[in-house]
Amino acid sequence: MTRMSLRVRSVAAATLGILLAVVVVGAGVDVLVSRHLHRSFDRTLHARAVEVAQLAASAPAVLTAPGALDSRLGGTQLSVEVVDRRGRLVARSLSLGGGVLPASRLLEQAIAHGRSRYAGLELGNEDLRAYTAPLAEVGGPAAGGAVIVAGSTHDLRETLASLHLFVLLAGLAASALGALAVAILMARALRPLVELAESAEDIERTGDPRRRLPQPAARDEVGTLAATLNEMLASLERARDNERRFLADASHELRTPLTALRGNVAYLARHGATPELVAELEADAERLATLADDLLALSREESAAEPTEVIRLDELARAASGRGVESGALEPVAVKGDRAALERALENLIRNAELYGPEGGRITVAAAQEDGVARLTVADEGAGLAPDEAEQAFSRFWRGAGGKSGSGLGLAIVRATAERHRGRAYAEGSRFTIELPVLRDLSGSGRRTEEQSSGKGSL
Repeated sequence: MTRMSLRVRSVAAATLGILLAVVVVGAGVDVLVSRHLHRSFDRTLHARAVEVAQLAASAPAVLTAPGALDSRLGGTQLSVEVVDRRGRLVARSLSLGGGVLPASRLLEQAIAHGRSRYAGLELGNEDLRAYTAPLAEVGGPAAGGAVIVAGSTHDLRETLASLHLFVLLAGLAASALGALAVAILMARALRPLVELAESAEDIERTGDPRRRLPQPAARDEVGTLAATLNEMLASLERARDNERRFLADASHELRTPLTALRGNVAYLARHGATPELVAELEADAERLATLADDLLALSREESAAEPTEVIRLDELARAASGRGVESGALEPVAVKGDRAALERALENLIRNAELYGPEGGRITVAAAQEDGVARLTVADEGAGLAPDEAEQAFSRFWRGAGGKSGSGLGLAIVRATAERHRGRAYAEGSRFTIELPVLRDLSGSGRRTEEQSSGKGSL
């Protein structure tokens, strides 16, 4: 199935829309004009019948005079007949010639019931509109009789036919002009999109995210689209650069333990095993395993799906206390998260405090919430980081000035975990914090839960 282009579909839709609009408007105009013409025609028939009735009552002799009943409606000749109470013809207009209006039944009903009415008649091949009315019981030969006034509807039908033709031609002309205008406008509007598509094809073919799409001069939706796509390309370029730096840093970090491991293995092959050499081999293997685990954890965090489990941060902090780790202020606070990932992030912060805090110093874990933000904090008694160091602390393979052992990925994993949970991780001195959006307010309910758990139990 061939798909029409956006330009063709837009032109077709505009043409159809204009045509439908003209048809609807034309139908409305036709109804209004037709109703107006028919009512005007009926009023003229009624007015002529009233004149004849007045003439029959006031001047019966004039009524029967030749030509007294002849009158024109514009260019249309009206035909009039007057009958007495027995239905006998009293007077008629000369325009009928030798003919008679086929309205004997209408006249009989008007005489018998005394009611006037409109009706359609056919005289030969001509359609007529007729009005029948009773005459008053006043002197004269037509007293108690009836009058009928009829006129041809030929001119009225021709007027409506001309209106129909005009509406049809106007609709076709408006549709054609609309289609032409839309085609011109769409050609101008789609030209920037065509340029964007061609540039995007070049970027896709070369695979170079450093290139950018042309920015249209107009600040419209197309310009916004181009700016958004260029921002996306810039983001892809940054991601690619970060990936390259990550691979370079990982290669550098892996090279050191691998070099040491190869040297120790070569020494082992030449001189045999010693307890010191075995210990170094175990340390190198442990370092490699830790680095591989941290790289895998970081990769999983950066590509994992959005977490959906309800996690209590105060419970995580309480579970992490012990072995030199104390619980600080623990407010009941829940977040939507990944328990294993948050536990690993908390362990990394505690491990960081153990490495860089004073030996034997106190490590405090706290959980709190404020203004819809939950904070899980680990603090030690060390000097902490300077402001410029705090900005770099969560980068990959960054190590503090102490030069302590570690993969250099612990805090990077913490940041990746926080960002996956739509939060952030930051450091202020010796205080490291994971900040996440609160799922719901559990203040107060946590106390009730604890009180209930210390009671006799629930029913």
